[in-house]
Amino acid sequence: MLSRSSDTLWDIAAAEVRSRESRTDEEDAEEDAHFPTQRTVFFMGSKAGGKTTILLRFLDRDETAKPTLALEYTFGRRARGHNTPKDIAHLWELGGGISLSDLVQIPITADNVSSLSVVLVLDLSKPNVLWETMERLLDSARSQVEKVCASHQKTGESRSGKQRVPRVLHKDYPDRELISPFPVPLLIVGSKFDIFQDFDSEKRKVICKTLRFIAHFYGASLIFTSSKSEAIISKSRSFVNQLAFGTERPKSISTDPSKPLAIPAGFDSLSQIGPPVTSDVDIGTLHAKNPLDLWKKVFERVFPPENIKERKELKDPAKDPQYSEPLIDSIRAQKDQELEQYKREQAKSWKSLALDP
Repeated sequence: MLSRSSDTLWDIAAAEVRSRESRTDEEDAEEDAHFPTQRTVFFMGSKAGGKTTILLRFLDRDETAKPTLALEYTFGRRARGHNTPKDIAHLWELGGGISLSDLVQIPITADNVSSLSVVLVLDLSKPNVLWETMERLLDSARSQVEKVCASHQKTGESRSGKQRVPRVLHKDYPDRELISPFPVPLLIVGSKFDIFQDFDSEKRKVICKTLRFIAHFYGASLIFTSSKSEAIISKSRSFVNQLAFGTERPKSISTDPSKPLAIPAGFDSLSQIGPPVTSDVDIGTLHAKNPLDLWKKVFERVFPPENIKERKELKDPAKDPQYSEPLIDSIRAQKDQELEQYKREQAKSWKSLALDP
């Protein structure tokens, strides 16, 4: 941009701002095509559900997965073509299942929410804790996204990213008026399909239909995966690639309960999914607040929620056996004993003092 020699620095800056604000989305897209993009993908889900394994396979790292220590960060890079800058994907992984859901405020911020996607990994081999895991984690993530968006509106910030937050589904999206899309792109991954495929056929059908409904209700993609099958892993990698680097959306579709599900967002519908699977109760007798609540009641009749300690939310990760370190733990135990001894000695010394009346 040319400027007159008499223009001050503030004049030049103001003109640049006006120029950017007047550009169309097409002009923005054309300019952005010459620069690397940065996206954030946040992985969360069932404790020991395979999140790290999925992440390592996506990054083509031949490493043994280790338990995630609360919240971990890594990144991936991908070139769009020859001699072009590499796009960057910031990858966050939340460990501990629902126990550390408060940590979602770290990877979901005002700086990245406009380029954020969420991957929810649910352990298919543990259906009795599946619904609560899904519900608690999605509620925490949605709440943080909405909080960040509200702060954007208060400060008057705009055009902060390529996608709109909360996202708006296109007018031809199936059942658009009957669902409640998640505010950012969402991928739901059903892990450990190798164990799940040995379940009773009716139980498999209940889980498959329920997850199809959940994914459709939130405007999410759905994929089943297993670390035992390279073919299945390759499919799940393509779904993650689309979120991380904006690659072409996977076109593979599978809705057969006897096979790994693969349904991109917008390719399912309530009519194709059908009603909840139930044989021992009349759906009309269930008192539900909304369709999601109805599916929850039916699902939990088949898979009653477990009374697990995790519901109490582990407040001290240092006591979680997942993060045990023998050497450090032994030193910590010794220091705890010394502290208790010190407190007892101090208590005795206070009692022995002769206070003046």
